[in-house]
Amino acid sequence: MTGQLSEERACLFLQRHGYEIVTRNWRTRLGEIDIIARDGGTIVFVEVKARSSSGFGGPEAAVHPGKQRRLIAAARLFLAAMDCQLPARFDVVVFLAGKPQLHRDAFQTDPACSLDY
Repeated sequence: MTGQLSEERACLFLQRHGYEIVTRNWRTRLGEIDIIARDGGTIVFVEVKARSSSGFGGPEAAVHPGKQRRLIAAARLFLAAMDCQLPARFDVVVFLAGKPQLHRDAFQTDPACSLDY
């Protein structure tokens, strides 16, 4: 499954779970945020990963601490640019062999507080 197709499927999956998609592929000099959505009164930064097998740690392993730091930095830029005061969180949607799984609040702004999948 290509990255674009994974993101399209992730948007539909999130919408079925009550999320409102704000934007996709928001780019900054620090990197890209795949999906930015609202879940009630919370702004959610969503990383999408797809793998055909769970080898090498599966798709979750691709959201390592370095990737988390870049996403956090990009999210801060988004919040500042939009003057957004909403609470924020980081979710990850993974596709393993085409099946979606949502990890809500997958990591915190302080990587030392990150949750294990």
